[in-house]
Amino acid sequence: MIRALLGRVTMYRIVTIVLLVLAAVAFVLTATSRLDPSIFSLRGLLLTLVVLVVTSVVADHLLGLAVRRRPHTESAVITALLLWFLYWPTLEVGTLAWLALTAVAAQASKYVLVWRARHVFNPAAAGVVLMVLLGELLGDRVDNPPPSTTWWAANESMTFFVLAGALVVLYRTGRFALAVSFAVPAALLTYWGVESFFDTGAAIEYVAYSTPIVFFAAFMLTEPLTLAPRRGQQLALAVVAAVVFAWPLWNARVLDEPFVLGPFESTYALALLVVNAIAFLLGQRGGVRLQLRETRDLGGEVHEFRFEPRRRLRIRAGQYLELQIPHAADIRGVRRVFTVASSPSADTVDIAIRVPEDCSSFKRAIADLQPGDQVHATGVSGDFLWPRGAAPVLLVAGGIGVTPFLSQLRHEPARDAVLVYGVPSGGAVPYRDELVEAGVRVVLVSPDVPVDLPDGWTHVAADRLSGELVREAVPDAGDRRAFVSGPPAMVSPVAADLRQHRIRTRTDHFTGY
Repeated sequence: MIRALLGRVTMYRIVTIVLLVLAAVAFVLTATSRLDPSIFSLRGLLLTLVVLVVTSVVADHLLGLAVRRRPHTESAVITALLLWFLYWPTLEVGTLAWLALTAVAAQASKYVLVWRARHVFNPAAAGVVLMVLLGELLGDRVDNPPPSTTWWAANESMTFFVLAGALVVLYRTGRFALAVSFAVPAALLTYWGVESFFDTGAAIEYVAYSTPIVFFAAFMLTEPLTLAPRRGQQLALAVVAAVVFAWPLWNARVLDEPFVLGPFESTYALALLVVNAIAFLLGQRGGVRLQLRETRDLGGEVHEFRFEPRRRLRIRAGQYLELQIPHAADIRGVRRVFTVASSPSADTVDIAIRVPEDCSSFKRAIADLQPGDQVHATGVSGDFLWPRGAAPVLLVAGGIGVTPFLSQLRHEPARDAVLVYGVPSGGAVPYRDELVEAGVRVVLVSPDVPVDLPDGWTHVAADRLSGELVREAVPDAGDRRAFVSGPPAMVSPVAADLRQHRIRTRTDHFTGY
C-alpha cells in the first residue's frame, strides 16, 4: 500500500513534502522550547524561511528568463528549504541579505555551472561553497561577513523526524545502498576523530545528534541529476564523500591540525561538490544530437520515436538516456529520461512513449516532432543490466516498461528469458511483433482476452500485475534472476513480493525528478 502510494508521487514532490513536514516540526519544537530559545524563535525561523524561498524562486525565474530556459519552481523551493536547514535562523538584516545572496548563488549554479544544459553541482551545496569562497576573498573588507553553516537539522530533538523523513525519501528512490555506503564510513570516521576528545558515550552522541549524516545522505547525496551513471560508481563516490565529509575531524586526529580545510571549517558541502565533479567526469559529458527518422503507432496510445544519432551513443542494453527538448515546458522542465528500446549495436536510437490525450507539455512537444527535427541527449545512465553469463531471467513489464527488455532481447536473443507483460488491453500490445520475432516466452496479462494470441504465448486475465500472479505464471521463478520495469506503483509491490519469496530482483527506478 505504501509503495503504491509513494510510486504515484514524483520524487521532487516527495522531497518537497518531507522537507515541509520537517520545517513544520521545527516550528513546533521552537514553540515548545525544545530547540534552544536563545537561537531559535518563531519570527526568526519564519523570516529566514520566507527570505530564502522568495529569493530562490525569484532568482530562478529571472535567471531562466535571461538564458531562455523555463525555471523549475519546485526545485528552487527544495533548494531554499535545504539552505534553511543549513544556517541559523536570524532576524538580522545583514545576515538575511547574505542568506538571500546564497540562494541567488545556488540558483545561478544551475544556469552557469552547467554542461550541455545540465547542472554539474548540487545547487544548495554550490551556494554554500561559493559564499565561503566569497567570504575568504572579501576578508576584513566587510564588517558583516557571510554566515557559517551550522546544519542545524542535526540536533537531538529533530533526530527521529529527520530519520523518518530520510527513510521515506530513500524508500521512494531505492537509494538505501547509496545512503548506507556514505553513512557508515562517515559515522566511523567522525567517531574516530572525536573519540580522543570525548568519552565513548559523548562521542556516540556527537555522531548521532551533532553531525548531519542522515540529512546529507537522504536529501543531498541522492540528487539524481548529479549522480554517477553506474551504481558501483555511486557507491564508491559515497565513500569518497564520507572521507571529505569527516576530513576536519580525522585530520585533527591524525595530524594534530586544526579542524579546518583551508577556508572551510566544515567540509560537508565541499564533500558533495567533490563527488559531483567526479560523477560528471564519469558520465556522458559530450551531448549527442539525435535526428528523428520516423515515428510509428504501437497501439494503446504508445508511440515509438526512432532517431539517428550524429555520433554513436555509448550505451548498454537496459540503460536510459536523458532527452532535452526546448519548448514551453511545465514546472518539470525540458528534460526527461527514457529507456532505449533498440539494441546498442543498432544504427538508430529508439524510445517509446505513451501519449494520452491529456499529457504533459514534454510529451506534446515530442509528439509534435517531424522527421528531420533534431533533439539532444544530455546523459546516459542506468544499472538495469542482465547478469553476465547465461543465467536465466524473469522479466516483468508493466506497459511501456517493456522497452529495456526489448533492447536486452535484441542484444542477447539466445538468453533463457520469460516475460510477464501487463497491458491495459489484449487488443493493443506494444512491440508484439518484435517480441514474437525475438522468440521469448510471453505471459500476457490483461483484463480482456486477446483475439490473436501468438504461438508460445499464454494469457492471464487480470486487471494488474502482482507478485503472486508472476510466481503462479512462472513456476520456476525462484531459479531465475528477476527484473521488474514499469510504473513505480506497480514495480514496488511486485518487487517486494518477489524478494519476500527469495527471488533476486532488480528494478528499473524512475524517480520522477
